[in-house]
Amino acid sequence: MASPVAAQAGKLLRTLALRPRFLAAGSQAVQLTSRRWLNLQEYQSKKLMSDNGVRVQRFFVADTANEALEAAKRLNAKEIVLKAQILAGGRGKGVFNSGLKGGVHLTKDPNVVGQLAKQMIGYNLATKQTPKEGVKVNKVMVAEALDISRETYLAILMDRSCNGPVLVGSPQGGVDIEEVAASNPELIFKEQIDIFEGIKDSQAQRMAENLGFVGPLKSQAADQITKLYNLFLKIDATQVEVNPFVVCFDAKINFDDNAEFRQKDIFAMDDKSENEPIENEAAKYDLKYIGLDGNIASCLVSHLHFTVNGAGLAMATCDIIFLNGGKPANFLDLGGGVKEAQVYQAFKLLTADPKVEAILVNIFGGIVNCAIIANGITKACRELELKVPLVVRLEGTNVQEAQKILNNSRLPITSAIDLEDAAKKAVASVAKK
Repeated sequence: MASPVAAQAGKLLRTLALRPRFLAAGSQAVQLTSRRWLNLQEYQSKKLMSDNGVRVQRFFVADTANEALEAAKRLNAKEIVLKAQILAGGRGKGVFNSGLKGGVHLTKDPNVVGQLAKQMIGYNLATKQTPKEGVKVNKVMVAEALDISRETYLAILMDRSCNGPVLVGSPQGGVDIEEVAASNPELIFKEQIDIFEGIKDSQAQRMAENLGFVGPLKSQAADQITKLYNLFLKIDATQVEVNPFVVCFDAKINFDDNAEFRQKDIFAMDDKSENEPIENEAAKYDLKYIGLDGNIASCLVSHLHFTVNGAGLAMATCDIIFLNGGKPANFLDLGGGVKEAQVYQAFKLLTADPKVEAILVNIFGGIVNCAIIANGITKACRELELKVPLVVRLEGTNVQEAQKILNNSRLPITSAIDLEDAAKKAVASVAKK
């Protein structure tokens, strides 16, 4: 039976991984792609696509109800779609704390757009993917609504098993593609692309045909597929998803955070307004923080590059705390190139949480120098006058020197021989209080 911590995987993977993706027709396998930190709103992704020749519906972005009204008039469209701009999915079935139901509305009257925008902007929209209280809507997108007779799906993503990009499509779009893969795997088509040669016209034409396009539409669709692939490479994306395809109504782009140094303009658009304040504070020091519901904080370093990188160690740490009778309050990942100052800031963030009654530090490093971690821990304990029990498990480079630093510090630090021992001691320290 999955633990409650495992049940919170959606929240954890929101930060550490993207939602599962199928990759092979007929396969039930799940592929996880490591989470990327850049968050773009829908209108930002559409502008990127439009600037690179991908067809999108005409749209404007508004910060106020009056701007939304003027945008609707400027569109001069037969029908208008108004969409609340938040990062969470499920907007169409969401509810605002203004009383308005639905974050996506269709209308033929520009005046209605203004009235609806008044009930959207500045109010919280709650969906199945947001916290219970919802997320504040600061902008709306006012777009031309287009009639489509058939919905298709297209995605380009990096696949480790293929060592490069893969084109995935289905003539059955407009719904969760995972459902299509499960119920009608024969409707999933895949084209493996040689990243050195690029996408071939024959591949784009074949995918367009598999999506059900014929005649002139087949060539148009193939052209759009090629442009999407060129965009995929140009912006260092790890995934570009359009559903439905060919005119882009709904799109998702995920980026490789390692390419930030050459994608500065794109990363400058990062929308952090929906993050928890403590997550943004952690990010200032290149730390990754996730809040949970318990009372034992976990701080970890992972420098083993498995398929899901730090997510596996994070989940293991949280679950082993739970299995030993405790409840994780949060976890904070220091990453591979950690410095003493980051350790100090990590402890500062953890101790600021009033729920935290104990801290478990799990160091499992390769090139990480455990002595640096130990020095950071002792400095933080002294300067912050740590009041909660601290359990430390060290494993990796220079671990003997790190143990000496902790032992000679004369601080009330409990050492553990392995992760299970650490979890037991952390849980026991809370029980004694």
